[in-house]
Amino acid sequence: MSQEKAPIPLGSNFIRAIVDKDLEQGVYASRKWAGTPGDATHQAAGQPDPAKIRTRFPPEPNGYLHIGHAKSIFLNFGLARDYNGVCHLRFDDTNPEKESQEYVDSITDSVKWLGFGWQNGGESNLYFASNYFDFMYRAAEALIENGHAYVDSQSAEEMRINRGTLTEAGKNSLWRERTVAENLALFREMRDGKHADGSLILRSKIDMASPNINLRDPAIYRVRRAHHHNTGDKWCIYPMYTFAHPIEDALEQITHSICTLEFEDQRPFYDWLLERLAEAGLLAHPLPKQYEFARLNLTYVVLSKRKLIQLVEEKHVSGWDDPRLPTLAGARRRGYVAEGFKLFTDRIGVSKADSWIDYSTFEDCMREVLNINAERRIAVLDPIKLVIDNYPVNSVEDCFAPNHPLKPELGKRIVPLTRELWIEREDFMEVPSKGYFRLTPEGMVRLRYGYVVKCTGCEKDANGNVTVVHCEYLPDTKSGTPGSDSVKVKGNIHWVSAQHAYECEVRLYDRLFKEAHPGQGQTEDGHDRDFLTDINPNSVTVITAQLEPSLKDAKAEDSFQFERHGYFVADKIDSVAGKPVFNRTVTLRDAWQK
Repeated sequence: MSQEKAPIPLGSNFIRAIVDKDLEQGVYASRKWAGTPGDATHQAAGQPDPAKIRTRFPPEPNGYLHIGHAKSIFLNFGLARDYNGVCHLRFDDTNPEKESQEYVDSITDSVKWLGFGWQNGGESNLYFASNYFDFMYRAAEALIENGHAYVDSQSAEEMRINRGTLTEAGKNSLWRERTVAENLALFREMRDGKHADGSLILRSKIDMASPNINLRDPAIYRVRRAHHHNTGDKWCIYPMYTFAHPIEDALEQITHSICTLEFEDQRPFYDWLLERLAEAGLLAHPLPKQYEFARLNLTYVVLSKRKLIQLVEEKHVSGWDDPRLPTLAGARRRGYVAEGFKLFTDRIGVSKADSWIDYSTFEDCMREVLNINAERRIAVLDPIKLVIDNYPVNSVEDCFAPNHPLKPELGKRIVPLTRELWIEREDFMEVPSKGYFRLTPEGMVRLRYGYVVKCTGCEKDANGNVTVVHCEYLPDTKSGTPGSDSVKVKGNIHWVSAQHAYECEVRLYDRLFKEAHPGQGQTEDGHDRDFLTDINPNSVTVITAQLEPSLKDAKAEDSFQFERHGYFVADKIDSVAGKPVFNRTVTLRDAWQK
């Protein structure tokens, strides 16, 4: 059973038009590639680059990737795949205080899970920005030597005040006119650990009156004594991201450097820096170009790294791979699939306009892919006993259920029928409501893949709750036999044999937040709302269900459609051989529609 919707048309992608034009005009045809990243001299010794374009996915290893990163992964790796190019996986690890190997490992796992790799022929295009620290230092000295950078002794507060505002120009630092010799000496003292953290900073010398505040002598190196996961304690100065990133792109011969819109104001510095280094002979033309697209804004989730960390550290969730989190580790454990992410990113497209995407669009993409790929199984989530009084006590009969209604080539599986069954509690109603076509006193329904049965009564406990339903079966009405149509019924219910059922823990996951925009708006007393107050208290319910026996053999990450209920996956962490635990991935239909 599935609830299908008309497919949403694919979105547009303006970056493809840029790539098409660049290739047509041969903008990057003269590039050379020496097989590894390097400066102008290094690349000049190489061969013409066999990659038509080079893109990169450059995460900082200071957290787990989330759904928004999936959009960037499919964009960058997808462009490289479609244009006979290469996409690099590069870790922008220039901030040692927040980075760790744990995050590096989780990121590589997520990229692989989405279907991408960095092996191209015999070449591995996995890189770390920290491996370029020597060149970055050399580039900083070149800027000093050519009058484009200086060491500033102002305090952070003085720099903030003198930077100016959007309507007022900034003021030059008193240290802006230090000589090249003075600046080189001080910068080398910074490198050698002779100055305290925060006491000196290297700034580019551009224009303190620029209308773009990002060009008002931006900082490019700071003193920071911190152990680095890759370089250890070699450095006590570290480059700023806005300085490091364009250099990384250039050393790797990136053609199209694609980032989100918040970096649009940084593009003039990106271009300025690369041109200055090219003038100094360190880099060669053609230089990389930066392009910006709108980041993913998705309802009912938070993608802020700060908020995700808060959710994990304050234990509102079980960890970074909690199936309710929008992290890719959580999405994988939830049962979301890579093909669904691809369909989602294709549907929403790539544009320069910010907009909100409703979470139901994401869920619909997952449903669409899972409907095609997931085999069907029977599960009773809220079980009540059904006894067929006229069925032989010790008899076991094979019924046959298709593994996939859209794929007959997958064949059928045996579902054993016995005298005592489990059915859904909602499939029996002693006093039926209008339009109810399931089991009622004296009523008849078909046991899916089995016989037509007629209800003969029920048992109740001391509180009047129904505990057992009784019925009789009509022997000549078994599905798939000539007599199956001899008795017409409106209702059709699913079931599992009580004797053969696999009793299993099932986790019913729902959206982590009950509001479309968690934390937005203000409280009645005028304060900003806390996003934690919008957590959905019913985001997970753990039940004990009765499943058809074949599900006992499910392996971790096997996905199924539980008929009538939705799509479920054997939990990646808690499932063991012969005893899987199942997570609900998504229901058959959107239960959040107003």
